Amino acid sequence: MRKLILLLVLSLSAMTMTAANKYDNPDTIFVARDGTGEFRTIGEAIEVCRAFMDYHKVIFVKKGTYKEKLIIPSWLDNIEIVGEDVASTIITYDDHANIRMPGTEQGMGTFRTYTIKVEGNCITLKNLTIENNSARLGQAVALHTEGDRLVFVGCRFLGHQDTIYTGKAGTRLFFNHCYIEGTTDFIFGPSTAWFEDCTIKSKANSYVTAASTPQDIPYGYIFNHCRLIADENAQKVYLGRPWRPYAYTLFMNCELGAHIVAKGWHNWGKESNEQTARYLEYNNSGPGASTRERVSWSRQLTKKEASAITMENVFRMSSQWNPEK
Repeated sequence: MRKLILLLVLSLSAMTMTAANKYDNPDTIFVARDGTGEFRTIGEAIEVCRAFMDYHKVIFVKKGTYKEKLIIPSWLDNIEIVGEDVASTIITYDDHANIRMPGTEQGMGTFRTYTIKVEGNCITLKNLTIENNSARLGQAVALHTEGDRLVFVGCRFLGHQDTIYTGKAGTRLFFNHCYIEGTTDFIFGPSTAWFEDCTIKSKANSYVTAASTPQDIPYGYIFNHCRLIADENAQKVYLGRPWRPYAYTLFMNCELGAHIVAKGWHNWGKESNEQTARYLEYNNSGPGASTRERVSWSRQLTKKEASAITMENVFRMSSQWNPEK
């Protein structure tokens, strides 16, 4: 009798463990706003993923508009969030920097305005539209990244000022075949990011990038085989201005529209930035690619220098740290 009771207890325990770990596997889980999936929100699907997964987990998001302010936390790895259709799978929110914080007279500031914030490592987003659709009342981030080895494929990032914030130095990001639009400094931050075959659209006379690459980081933003386009009212746009003195930005093999100003780059009103900013171009084409009037403190790479700019070299990072020295 005791043996039978013990077997029943063990059996029930196993069943309980199985139920508790329903999503602790590499299977795909489905999100649908219309209730036809396992979850109605992306946030619910993220919550059931196991911490520090050593396997690949897919969250498939069916067509729909998901008004969610999302965080992929630092304890989640190896997650891939895939939209059914990039034009019809939309994650949206509408915070901006001047929204008053509860109980204070202060605005929420730029860095809290994200629609989605990625803190985890080895995260991939595919076929999604991520937008901050706030009114133009201040900085409004659509994507905020802090994790390392992040990949974005076939996504659209929509916003105005500060659309994409690459928020942590020493992290590596890859944007492939994405569409990014905004007004001022709409790609900004200290990360190392490679943009391959992306369309970059300016919606106002302003600046495309505002890198803040640290002095000891060899690469910042690299745009390769990208197309820079603009709204009709955007006719005077700079490739970038340095948010911090050692900003690194390179455009190579890109098509630059007529909206790119002849000078190309801006010093953010500080002549000292001209001594430190790393602003580079190579083999660009289009009406905005002429180098005749480029600022003297930017540089055109040689063919040999450009040949060394590979993903392998750019994303190779090492650091040494000895707290006793």
